[in-house]
Amino acid sequence: MKIKVINPNTTLEMTEGIEHAAKSAARPDTQILAVSPKMGPISIESYYDEYLSIPGVIEEIIKGEKEGVDAYVIACYGDPGLQAAREVTDKPVVGIAEASLYLASMLAARFSVVTVLPRIKTMLEELVDSYGMSRRVVNIRTTPLSVLDFEKDPERGMKMLEEEGEKAVSEDNAEAILLGCAGMADFADKLEEKLGVPVIDGVVAGVKFAESIVDLGKKTSKLKTYKYPEKKEYTGLLDTFGDQAAVK
Repeated sequence: MKIKVINPNTTLEMTEGIEHAAKSAARPDTQILAVSPKMGPISIESYYDEYLSIPGVIEEIIKGEKEGVDAYVIACYGDPGLQAAREVTDKPVVGIAEASLYLASMLAARFSVVTVLPRIKTMLEELVDSYGMSRRVVNIRTTPLSVLDFEKDPERGMKMLEEEGEKAVSEDNAEAILLGCAGMADFADKLEEKLGVPVIDGVVAGVKFAESIVDLGKKTSKLKTYKYPEKKEYTGLLDTFGDQAAVK
């Protein structure tokens, strides 16, 4: 099968790290196609960044329909564009936050998220609530580092994650830790060894869920909510999206 893993930001170094994590989890017979959109922010750390990344994500989904893709993974912890992406394909589309939360709920009663800058906390609280996981997530812990800081200084990034992870276990009584950024994949195994609880990277979780859904032969329901968008005119920068989205 072919799984397209979309990094919604345009930092190619981060996409390469995401590709490595995805391939490390995928089966030998699974082809991973890791991409960044041609348009969008270099990192996603605000509502503004997130919303402006969505057209690029949708465009990559539309391209994937012509590339023979069997499933998609949106590799940003805000799951930007996830619901809209499900409208333009009948293939499974998995968000890495959604996947990590569902996986954690099967492994632990309560868990904490460790993520990037403090400003993202409210965004993730709202996301967690939208997935019905507010009672399971005991805390969302932030670090002083941006998304790109983890790319530039992984040693410091590991130190910050370890510090917040230890607090999550000792102060939050978290029984698992979720890494709240797609660029944190390389830290998961070392953190799990140090903290003594499951540490879940969303990219890995997303790939395994995508594989499982394809194996089960399931597709996105087109009955009502996620049916293909109605054909209509879009103008300005979005003038090509109307005809492309309503392909069925």
